[in-house]
Amino acid sequence: MDVPNVVGDWQEYQSEEWAGLRVRVHRLRKAIPSRGRDGGARGLTYVSFQVTFENRGSEFFSIDLRSHSAHYDVRVGRDGHGAFVDEYGADGIRDFNLYPQRRVTATLYVAATAAKLKQMDIQISAAIDSEPSFGYVWVGGLGVHEGSTRTESRASTSRSGVASEVERFLQESTPDD
Repeated sequence: MDVPNVVGDWQEYQSEEWAGLRVRVHRLRKAIPSRGRDGGARGLTYVSFQVTFENRGSEFFSIDLRSHSAHYDVRVGRDGHGAFVDEYGADGIRDFNLYPQRRVTATLYVAATAAKLKQMDIQISAAIDSEPSFGYVWVGGLGVHEGSTRTESRASTSRSGVASEVERFLQESTPDD
C-alpha cells in the first residue's frame, strides 16, 4: 500500500498520458479568505493551503481545479470528518493551459473546529485535459512541519509526526501474506 504524501511533497502523475505533470499541496496555515468569512463557517477556524501544478513535460495540459465535490476534498480530525469548504473564497484554477516548464497555483480555504485542524487529509483530483484524474492524498495539520520544499517527489524523511503515524498505521493494518 502506498504511503500518503506529506503536505509539501510533490506527487508525479502516474500516467503516460500526463508524463511530466506533478502536483503538490503546501503552505498550510491559518488564514481568512480575502472576500471575508462565509456565514456557514460561524465559530470555525479557517485555514488555507495552496495546490501547485508543475509541467516538466514537453506538451501543455489543461488544468481545472475549482469545484469542491469533484476536484478536492478535505477531512479533519482522527475520525475524518468533512471540513467546511469555502468555494467562494477560493482562488481556483479554471481551464488553464499549463505549458512546459511552467507552474500554476490555487489557494483554497477550509474551516473546522481548531482541535480537528491538527490532523488533516487533503485529496486533490483535478480535471486534466477535461478528464478526471486520480485523487492523490496529502496528510498534515496546523502545527505539523511541512514535509519538504525540495524538488524530489518523495523528499520527506521525517520519522515523527502525523506522516509517520499514518505510515505505521498502514503498515500495521496491511494483512500479512
